[in-house]
Amino acid sequence: MALSRSAVEARLAACGQVVGPIKSTYWWEGKVETAQEWYVVFKTTTERYPALEAHIREQHSYDVPEIVVTPIVAGNPAYLDWVTTETRQG
Repeated sequence: MALSRSAVEARLAACGQVVGPIKSTYWWEGKVETAQEWYVVFKTTTERYPALEAHIREQHSYDVPEIVVTPIVAGNPAYLDWVTTETRQG
C-alpha cells in the first residue's frame, strides 16, 4: 500500500490497485523459491511511465521487481482523460 500511495501522491499514477496476498513460485539465484507477495496495478500514461518505473525501482525491496507494461488499445475516453489529468506534473 505504501508503494501505491507514494506513486499516486507523486502523480506518477492516477490509481494504484493492490491485490493480495498472493503466493508466487519462481526461480531466484539458482533455486526455486515460494513467497507471499502483493500485486500492484498502476494506471498511468506513456509519458509518466519512465518516472513511475524509477520510483518503483527506488522504493521496492526486491533487486528485480516485476515491472511490465500492458498497452491500452481502447477504453472509456472519460476514464483515460482522468488518468492523463491526474498524472500531470504539477
